[in-house]
Amino acid sequence: QVQLVESGGGLVQAGGSLRLSCAASGSIFSINDMAWYRQAPGNERELAARITSGGSTNYADSVKGRFTISRDNAKNTVYLQMNSLKPEDTAVYYCYAQIKTRPGGLWYQYWGQGTQVTVSS
Repeated sequence: QVQLVESGGGLVQAGGSLRLSCAASGSIFSINDMAWYRQAPGNERELAARITSGGSTNYADSVKGRFTISRDNAKNTVYLQMNSLKPEDTAVYYCYAQIKTRPGGLWYQYWGQGTQVTVSS
């Protein structure tokens, strides 16, 4: 059983900052890519930022230069530092991870329950 638990969402004014955290727990052998996706009302879920197990990152064009993704492999945790927030960043943010639960097993995709980020103008 694997769980991803997010925290850190909330309401912030435009120009402000928030830091999201997502901790993976349970029967974990190895974690590959971790990422943050977001979904605004009426829109499809989209990738905001992704980080590999080695620390390579990629970002959606809309968040480049404002968001920073990082991870602590010892804690099985991924973070998203969001600066210079805009009203259009308002969305539910979902944590994602590719996880093996045993040696030689397959990579499975896991999602968190989502955390609301609301940016007021």
